Amino acid sequence: MTRASLSKRPAEVQAMFDDVAKRYDLTNDVLSLGQDRRWRRAVVDAVDPQPGEKVLDLAAGTGTSSQPFADLGAQVVPCDFSVGMLRVGKQARPLLPFTAGDATRLPFADDTFDAVTISFGLRNVVDPDAGLREMLRVTRPGGRLVVCEFSSPTFVPFRTVYLEYLMKALPPLARAVSSSPDAYVYLAESIRAWPDQPALAGRLAAAGWRDPEWSNLSGGIVALHRATA
Repeated sequence: MTRASLSKRPAEVQAMFDDVAKRYDLTNDVLSLGQDRRWRRAVVDAVDPQPGEKVLDLAAGTGTSSQPFADLGAQVVPCDFSVGMLRVGKQARPLLPFTAGDATRLPFADDTFDAVTISFGLRNVVDPDAGLREMLRVTRPGGRLVVCEFSSPTFVPFRTVYLEYLMKALPPLARAVSSSPDAYVYLAESIRAWPDQPALAGRLAAAGWRDPEWSNLSGGIVALHRATA
């Protein structure tokens, strides 16, 4: 399901992310019970950035996900469509080259990056399939894609508990810690509507990526998809 099908226009979603920017990292840490740190480490391990490689970090927000790539010597470009997120990120990490950009119309030349990654952002792209094609366009032949996204828990009884948490417990928690708690109602709905692991792998292949595969994190709450250009 796309943003449009959740009754929010791209400009409305951009404004929503601008509103949550100030306390975004804290809120994610609380709502994920600290698991977001583990998920970010798994993304870095999957990308396996080498010194000097060019890495595009899409939906980078405040740059929390981008800094580890820079620390390992990669030339990382944090890119996000939320100017509010970028402003907060630039204040905290002034050395990172934050870039405003729409995932469906990336402001980069063909074959620019050795690796492209997007964490918890693909489901918020107005046209995820167009976004995947754009990511392929800016990735050099043989380069790699890593998508970290909420997915479908593999243990059915746990899946039920998880969905109950998303729709009932997450909004009250967000009201306690977020600068824009209503945004997390939309985000919970977008998670529940997102394709499961095999379906997303199929969409990667349909967009032109080769050999898509995935591994589950936290029992399938999150899936780490990998593919090659």
